Amino acid sequence: MSDATPILHMLSPQKHMSPFDVNMAADAGYKVIVPYINVTQEEVTGLVQDAIFSRPPEYGANTGVFVGGKDAILALDFLEAARKALVPPFQLSVLADPAGSFTTAAAMVACVERALKFKFGRDWKGTKVAVFGATGVVGFASSIIAALEGADVQLVAHRGLDRVVKSAQVSKERFGVDLQAVAGETDAQKAEIIANAEVIFAAAAAGVQVLSKQHLASANKLLVVADVNAVPPAGVEGMDLFMDGTPLPDSNVLGVGPLAIGDIKYKTESGLFKQMIGSKEPLSLDFRHAFTLARQLVA
Repeated sequence: MSDATPILHMLSPQKHMSPFDVNMAADAGYKVIVPYINVTQEEVTGLVQDAIFSRPPEYGANTGVFVGGKDAILALDFLEAARKALVPPFQLSVLADPAGSFTTAAAMVACVERALKFKFGRDWKGTKVAVFGATGVVGFASSIIAALEGADVQLVAHRGLDRVVKSAQVSKERFGVDLQAVAGETDAQKAEIIANAEVIFAAAAAGVQVLSKQHLASANKLLVVADVNAVPPAGVEGMDLFMDGTPLPDSNVLGVGPLAIGDIKYKTESGLFKQMIGSKEPLSLDFRHAFTLARQLVA
């Protein structure tokens, strides 16, 4: 690393930049942090080029751009716009993590993978995964990560199939994965999905219960369920916040709770910021890179 001051430009399409991400960046080692709000995709090129042309090329790896907001697709579009704006040898590093979702999804998939490996001798190849909250940012990223690893992933729709079908189409176009959109609006539909799943990601909105004890009692194939919801009621009934591959009450299903996931998420986001600061070459990081790091952290 050069003697250049680590500077991070944080872009958000919303009216606020997340204080969580600002704190994470500062604690990871960035000395100058500047948030930009209400940013449009068309403005990314100008902001990035202002950042690269104001420093000598050898300072490029010490200049970073962070993409926040709450829209996974838009964050990926910002990331791509930032990459295209670079003019070698003038470059910088970019990390996208909208609403902390990419690092949260990476942490959840890595924690479940560990439970599958050590308790069942399984990996993701052919594993049947159902994602509840599939249209959210965490559900979107976790479904793609699991599918890229070979899982058979279902995106569960709780209010019409259209949005879930669109997520599946976007995932196919951008990442080449085949995700199945399924209706889970009625109790019967939901029960059938749960009965056939081997892994469930509960990534619905905070305070929404996805799985009840009755659901778990009939889930004969279910091995592991992960819940990112830390706001009562739990997304999975009986899930303890700190569960990390231990059985749910009165069940053989292993639970992975939100604070176990959160611990790895925190370390993953911090680690990606540190990678950017410590790298001699500019980096471009999304949920795939987050998963690589999360996997190392849980090993």
